[in-house]
Amino acid sequence: MSPDIQHSDHNETIDLQQQVFRLQALLEASRQVHETIREEEVLESALRIVVRELEMAGAAFAGTEYAYGEPIAGSPQYDGIADFPNRPWNLIADIPAFPLLDRDGKRMTELLVAPPGGRELTIYETDFLEGLALQAAVALENARNHKRNVEFARVQQDLDSARAIQRSLLPQELPDIPGYSVGFKSTTCYEVGGDYLDIVALPDGSILMAVADVAGKGLASAMMSVSFRSAFRAVAMSGLALDELAARMNQHQWQEGEEARRRYVTAIFLRLYLEKGEIEVVNAGHNPGFVIHPDGSSCEFSSTGTPLGLLPGMSYSVERCPFRAGCRLLFYTDGLTEAFRGDEEFGPERLMENFSGCKSLKADGILDALWMAIQTFVEGGPQGDDMTALVLCRAAELEAGVPA
Repeated sequence: MSPDIQHSDHNETIDLQQQVFRLQALLEASRQVHETIREEEVLESALRIVVRELEMAGAAFAGTEYAYGEPIAGSPQYDGIADFPNRPWNLIADIPAFPLLDRDGKRMTELLVAPPGGRELTIYETDFLEGLALQAAVALENARNHKRNVEFARVQQDLDSARAIQRSLLPQELPDIPGYSVGFKSTTCYEVGGDYLDIVALPDGSILMAVADVAGKGLASAMMSVSFRSAFRAVAMSGLALDELAARMNQHQWQEGEEARRRYVTAIFLRLYLEKGEIEVVNAGHNPGFVIHPDGSSCEFSSTGTPLGLLPGMSYSVERCPFRAGCRLLFYTDGLTEAFRGDEEFGPERLMENFSGCKSLKADGILDALWMAIQTFVEGGPQGDDMTALVLCRAAELEAGVPA
């Protein structure tokens, strides 16, 4: 065999060995950057590999605080430091940079490298750094996704707890009122919502009920509804007349500050007098309430004032209505009427048609029928707003000692 052929075979063997060494080194580097799910450890590991294994003078990630070895121009480690004598690579404009791209091709950061003495990178070094940047990009994106997933899980856990707390603030036991049936149903658009409902038995034997809707949806509205509940419970036990109660709640909401005013509350209040067989209603900017009488006639309770907290010093008027045997009442929030099928709204007319035509004589049965009608109408579409309703029915047969 000629010396030239032997020399060629020897060179090919060396080249093959070098490629094997490069692959082994890159695999080890890949293992190191992928062995953690913390972003800072991914970046620090990549920088150590560049400086220690590849014997670069320094390395940094652009736009971050992460750097290793000697400072590099353009990195935070270098910013503000004017003089680096005898380091020509600090002064060159074109610092070797290797982008870290996410799966969508978006640049997350750049690996900046300072070769020793400011020399150019070899082909081997460039190949290695390109491969390292690719692996570091995958590890970095995975670390960031993991961090987001952990944060999302924590937020979801907090929201689940908030939902459980908000549900616990709804009436846990309905009052047992002889001859009456009372029920409510409430479903939020998100984990928590701004609808509020309460039923309070007063010392004089009357029953106070409220349905309210805080402007907006989600966590901020839910927090405001909790504040509203505390104020309502305190005012309710003071024995104020219903119009005075509404005025007091309006002033309280206004005085809570600017954010509370933006999160104003529409509310409708009911006071049921069992002995009289009569109800009083105050509507503060809320959807109309309805009473259907046994003969098919109805009584509508429209708004008599602005939503609570919108303007200070507002007054409200009380409407009275007999609530005799066979009557049924509906209070609701606008999530029921503003359910959509495409561009078509369920609307108050459909709601009243289903309410007045429902054959059930019990509050829970009526509520189930209303929810079913809405779900059928939207044909599986998403819920667009919080939905809350209160139904009060009086049995058709007369109760002893109670006027019809």
